[in-house]
Amino acid sequence: MSPSALISGNHQTARAQVNEIDELAQKLLNLEQQLNSNIPTTLWISDLHGEGDRFKSILRGRFGMLFQTCKEALPNTFSLEKIQYLTKIIRRKLYFHDEMIRMDMQDVILCLVEILKYKTTNISNSANDIFLPEFRDTINRLVSGLPVPDPIFEEPIIANRLISHLSHTIRQVLLDRIQVLGDVFDRGPQPDKILRILSSNAYRHMVDYVFGNHDILWMGAAAGNPSLIAEALRITSRYDHFDFLNRLRFDFSLLADFAERIYPVDLATGNFKAKTNRGRSMEKALAIIQFKLEEKTIRQFPQYEMNSRLWLDRLAVMLDSKNTAELNDTHFPTIDLNNPGELNHEEQLIIDDLIIQFTGNKRLKRLLHFLFTTGKTFHIQNNFLNIHALVPSTADGQFEEFLGRKGKDLLTFIQTTIERVGQNYLAGKKQAAEDQALFFYLWCGPKSPFFGKHAMKTFERYFLTDKATHTERSLFWKDNMQTDAFKNLMLSEFGVQRVIFGHTPVNYKEGVPMSSQDGVAINVDGGFAAAYYNRGHSLVHTPHQLYGIILPTPDEIKEAEKKLESAPLDIELIDEFRQPMKIRDTIVGKKLEQERNNIMDQLRDCARRDTFHSYHR
Repeated sequence: MSPSALISGNHQTARAQVNEIDELAQKLLNLEQQLNSNIPTTLWISDLHGEGDRFKSILRGRFGMLFQTCKEALPNTFSLEKIQYLTKIIRRKLYFHDEMIRMDMQDVILCLVEILKYKTTNISNSANDIFLPEFRDTINRLVSGLPVPDPIFEEPIIANRLISHLSHTIRQVLLDRIQVLGDVFDRGPQPDKILRILSSNAYRHMVDYVFGNHDILWMGAAAGNPSLIAEALRITSRYDHFDFLNRLRFDFSLLADFAERIYPVDLATGNFKAKTNRGRSMEKALAIIQFKLEEKTIRQFPQYEMNSRLWLDRLAVMLDSKNTAELNDTHFPTIDLNNPGELNHEEQLIIDDLIIQFTGNKRLKRLLHFLFTTGKTFHIQNNFLNIHALVPSTADGQFEEFLGRKGKDLLTFIQTTIERVGQNYLAGKKQAAEDQALFFYLWCGPKSPFFGKHAMKTFERYFLTDKATHTERSLFWKDNMQTDAFKNLMLSEFGVQRVIFGHTPVNYKEGVPMSSQDGVAINVDGGFAAAYYNRGHSLVHTPHQLYGIILPTPDEIKEAEKKLESAPLDIELIDEFRQPMKIRDTIVGKKLEQERNNIMDQLRDCARRDTFHSYHR
C-alpha cells in the first residue's frame, strides 16, 4: 500500500472513531438527562363504569391536581389563599384583582412562569408542542430567565393575553401519565365516550390500561363468546342503556320482539332492575339465554370447577314438582323441563344473529381495538404494580394456582391468551373454544385475577327469595394484603415497592383509608359510578408527593361550575419525599443506568483504540 493510501485510510479510521465517540457521548448525555429528570406526574383512576360525562368533566379539571401542583412549584412562603387565588386565575384564564391578596399582573405572570418552569424542566415535548404560537417566544424567554419587552407587564391587554396563554399551557402539562385500573363498561351509559377520550390523539400516548372484569366481558363478547354476548346485553338492558346500543348501530329488534312477547312485564316478577318495560322483558329473556349458554361452557370445561352455577336442572325439578316456594318468579316458558339447558328455536336464532353482530360490528371493534392493543393484565411503572382487582391467593397467604400457574406467571399467561384472542378478533379470524371459555372464567371465576369472589350469584339474586343465597363472598386478597408476609411476597414476585388496585368500592365516609398504614397497598376506590357511591378516588404521584383525592359528586361539580370555582376535594396524603423523586429512583432508572454503564464501557474502549492509533500514527 502506498504511503498516501495508508494516510488516507488512517484519516478515515480516525473520522469513524470520532463519529462513534460523538454518537455514544450524545446517547450518554441523553440517558443522564433522563436519569436526573423528575418522575412523570401520574394519575390513577379506576372503575369508570360508563360515566362518560363525569369522567370528561373531572378530567378537564385534572382531578384537583392544579392546587397541589401550584403548591409544589411555589415557595413555602406563599399562603394557601395566594395559591387558591392563582388556581382560580389559571382555571378562568383571566386576571382579576383581589383586595385581600394584592397581587398585580406582573406578580401573577411571574408566579405562573414559576409554575410552568416547574412542570416543564424535564418535559420531553418541545416548546412547539405545548406553547401556543402567539406568545411562544415570549414564554420561552420568561421560562429561560431572559429579559422580555416592558409592555408584557405594563400593558394590561397584552399582560392579560399572556396570562391566558400561560394558564392554558399550565393546564396542558399538569398531567404526564394516566393509569386506568380497568372497567369502563357497564353500569353507566357512555363507555364509548370514555374509550374515545382515552384513545384520542390528546391522551392515548399518556394512557396505561389494565383490564377489569367488565372489560373482559365485552372483549369476550366481541370475540364471539355466546354467553358473554347474552350477559353484556343483559347488563345493558338492566340499566336501560339502549342509546348506547343505538350509537353502536346494534339491531336488537329481533331480541326485543321475542322478549316482550314471551316475557311480558307483568310476569317478570324476579329481581329485575330495568325501569322500562322493554328493558325488563329483555333483561329476563337474556338472563335465561345466558344461563343456558354458560352451563354449556361449564359442562364442557369441568376443570373450571364451576358446577355451583348449574341451576337449570334444579329449576326444572322445582317447576315440574310445583315446589316453587323458594322462587319469586315461576314464568319460564322457554325452559324445557326434560332438557332445561337447551336453547329453543327462537333463542338459537337470536343468539346466532347477535354473534354475527358482535363479532362484525365495526364501531365496537374501533373501541375495543384500544383495549386489545393497549390493555394489560398488569402494568409496572415508577416501582408500582398496577392491577385491577388482585393476584389470586389462598387462605394461608400464598399464591393460588390456576391452570398450573400462579403469581406473575399466571397473569403473563392470561395476557398471552388475551393478545391471541385480540389478534384473531381484529383480523376477523376464528377463535379457539378454549380461549373463549377462558374469557368466561376470567369474567366470573373464583380464581380469576379480575373477579375475586367465590361465585357470581346472578341466578340466585334474580330468582331465589332467600337473600342468604345472594351473597358473593370475597376471597382472601383483602385480608392477605393486610399482612406483611403477603405484601412482601407480592413485592418480591413483581419486583416493586407498592401495589395499586381498584375493583372494590369503599365508602370513604366510613373512615376507611385508601392506603395501608405502610403505604404499600393502595385501593383506588371503584365507587365512581352512580350505581355505587357516585364519588370514588383518584391517586396522584408527583415528584414530591403521593396522595389520594376523594372525588366530588356530580352535584358538587355542577355547583362549583356555576360559581366558576373548583369542586371541594378531600386529600389523603400517603407519602412525601424529602427530595424530588427522579427517574433514577425507579425500576426504569435501574435499566437506564445499566444502559448508561454499557455506553461508558464502549466509550472507554473507543478511547483506548484512539490512543493506540494515535501512538502508531
